[in-house]
Amino acid sequence: MNFCVSGIFDIVCSITTDYIKQVSLMSINKPPLTIGRLAKAAKVNIETVRHYQRQNLIKEPHKPDGGFRHYPFETIDRIRFIKRAQRLGFSLKEIEQLISLGSQHCDDIQVLAKEKRDLIQKQIQGLLTIQSALDDLITSCKADKKQDHCALIDTLSQKGFLDD
Repeated sequence: MNFCVSGIFDIVCSITTDYIKQVSLMSINKPPLTIGRLAKAAKVNIETVRHYQRQNLIKEPHKPDGGFRHYPFETIDRIRFIKRAQRLGFSLKEIEQLISLGSQHCDDIQVLAKEKRDLIQKQIQGLLTIQSALDDLITSCKADKKQDHCALIDTLSQKGFLDD
């Protein structure tokens, strides 16, 4: 096919035509994306791919008779999206919500992100409380050098210590 018009656009058109040919050849020369190749390309294991399929985060392609399922190459990007969202603390259920909302519902996604941030802030405060309690226990251990008992164990054994 010739998409080019003679004139000053010949060079740009030539480059574009070459690019279209290369993309076409690349898709022809690429081996089908089986579950193993998908997992390797997305840097996850096969069980992760299967788990995401069971959670309806990625689609399971039809399996031809006597053959292997072939995944679309976009599935690699979907898995990478899922992994990045997990690193931000989103659960798979929350990621499913993000995916179903899509990029057209930014206000709704922002609400989910703020809720996640607030939950993480609460968790940080809880961890800081634990850190402070451990610091106090360590200090009490250093202050009480008796060999017959441990101040840390004694404190943890007391009713009411860190009880809700």
